Amino acid sequence: MTLKNWGRWEIAKLREVHKMANKPKVAICWLGSCGGCDETVVDLNEALLQVADAIDIVIWPVAMDFKYHHIEEMKDGEILLSIINGHVRNSEQEEIAKLLRRKSQLVLAFGACACFGGTPGLANFRTKEDIFNWVYRDAPTVVNPNGIYPQPKVQIDGNELTLPEFYERVYALNQVIDVDFYLPGCPPPPDLVANAINAVLEDKLPRKGSTLAPHKPLCDTCPRNGTKPERLAIKDIKRVHEVEADPNTCFLAQGILCLGPAIRTGCGEACININIPCRGCFGPVEGVADCGAKFVSSLASILDAEGEREVKEVVDTIDDLAGYLYRFTLPISNLKRRNKDG
Repeated sequence: MTLKNWGRWEIAKLREVHKMANKPKVAICWLGSCGGCDETVVDLNEALLQVADAIDIVIWPVAMDFKYHHIEEMKDGEILLSIINGHVRNSEQEEIAKLLRRKSQLVLAFGACACFGGTPGLANFRTKEDIFNWVYRDAPTVVNPNGIYPQPKVQIDGNELTLPEFYERVYALNQVIDVDFYLPGCPPPPDLVANAINAVLEDKLPRKGSTLAPHKPLCDTCPRNGTKPERLAIKDIKRVHEVEADPNTCFLAQGILCLGPAIRTGCGEACININIPCRGCFGPVEGVADCGAKFVSSLASILDAEGEREVKEVVDTIDDLAGYLYRFTLPISNLKRRNKDG
């Protein structure tokens, strides 16, 4: 490379650095989650290149080598948007969430775990002690004769080693930090992801606290909606694996539990389209605080049973009703968690 060419290359780099400095900064980070939400960002496919060209991604641990101290060195509010997926279950996750909140103008709770606690939130039916005993003592494959449990701090050869503290319960993101917007799903579909990012970049966001998804129940957009009878009447409840469900008929009309009446649409009916009833990953429909309680109310109105005894007999056929109704939303529900005493 000649000195002349080197100079041109340097000028081009300086221009690129200046261009990056003027781009809005975006952080993408996961806390307690499986990685599916990061994968749905990748599923933007070629649109991801357009997004990457319009923003400066300052942290995305799944794809780029950035360290937390890079974020700590930024000014408060320097990041335009932090897209945070995953629940909070330990002290490290809480620390990162609070760091990104401080450095960001906007925070988007991304995916069911961040919005509601997600499937890991079902652990709130158990105590921390229950979980530790099973994982480190009681599970059939565990060999731990000395009964060693992980500790937040331990001294080894005069040095202190630390682990994040494991909390008593799972928290949704807004139970730990202030959240500006929500995008549910397990994971959120790419079209809603693209719409949300564009809304931020174009400054076309709704009021703070809004969910960036349709405000209708899933039943309104379900392709089977036309097959639901005007008056539903269920005599017995079936689980989807126990029967061969008609792929064109409303699940509830077949006596199969489907949370569509109480769950927000926007998922693209992904489960319905593969003959699986709605499990609730988009959370409560607009105006509903507890989708499990809402569905129980709906279920009570369509049970074809007389008297309390018959109703109880039908309901008792549902294995783990609370787990089914709160598969994604237990931490934000009225139940929230099991108390230590029972």
